Amino acid sequence: MVSIDFDKYGRGQCMRWWAMRFVVYGLLITWAIVCIFPLFWTVSTSFKTAADVMRGNLVPWFNFEPSWLGWRSLGLSPDTIFETSTVREEFMRRLWNSSIISVSASTFAVVLGTLAAYGLSRFSYKFGFMRNSDISFFFLSQLIMPPVVLALPFLVLYKELALLDTYSGMIAVYTLMVLPIVVWIMRDQFATVPVELEEAALVDGLSIWGAFLRIVVPLILPGMVAAFILALILCWNEYFFAALLTSTHTNTLPVMIASQTGSQGINWWSMAALSTAGILPLVFVGVLLEKHIIAGMTAGAVK
Repeated sequence: MVSIDFDKYGRGQCMRWWAMRFVVYGLLITWAIVCIFPLFWTVSTSFKTAADVMRGNLVPWFNFEPSWLGWRSLGLSPDTIFETSTVREEFMRRLWNSSIISVSASTFAVVLGTLAAYGLSRFSYKFGFMRNSDISFFFLSQLIMPPVVLALPFLVLYKELALLDTYSGMIAVYTLMVLPIVVWIMRDQFATVPVELEEAALVDGLSIWGAFLRIVVPLILPGMVAAFILALILCWNEYFFAALLTSTHTNTLPVMIASQTGSQGINWWSMAALSTAGILPLVFVGVLLEKHIIAGMTAGAVK
């Protein structure tokens, strides 16, 4: 608990200090509400009826009485969870597809991105006019280009290679999609590891790969976990390539969520229930690996 000595600092200065704290915490609370509100709206909408959605009621048990309508339409309500449901089977299939594709692509991206970042941080390269900094910026520039620009090339290429609606095709495109951000995250992680540790390992008889695997990797493991989680979130929520390059066998969950339309419009309650169910695995992973995520994101912040 922070205490202020009024006699030492003066009442005016102390009042300004408290006013500044009030402003800072007020802004933080406001920003937290803005960030949490979409999640609250999604979860609450999954328990609304059509009339409650149209009226814009927000607070459960105050504006509206919660209902299992959205979850019942998916076969995920308490009274339908043990009954046969084709919609629930389709949801589980899409959830499985999203899990396989996202986890595999994120794993490949972290492995390849870690190796690329290690090379860029420890060795000097020259490709024409390009140096290490230029190569690093090239990776970052891939995030600037909108995905729609790649739609036709990927569609033609995947058709020629028979990769449409396949796990390998989706894993490949998702790996390429998240690889640049992984490279940039891991470059910052390697910058926190002193080169002298690797030199000492080489003197002791380890090879470059031995020093990398036994000395460097344990030190940057939190950063690898943070990069994996970020890549997993980006792959899990990706819609454009999933809708473009899949049709029946490898459709992911975002495609199913976006398809919740009927003859009278969008079934917001079903879409919200699907979104809530799709968010829960990421929440579980985030809670399970929270310590590693924080350690990885803050590595190098304080020297």
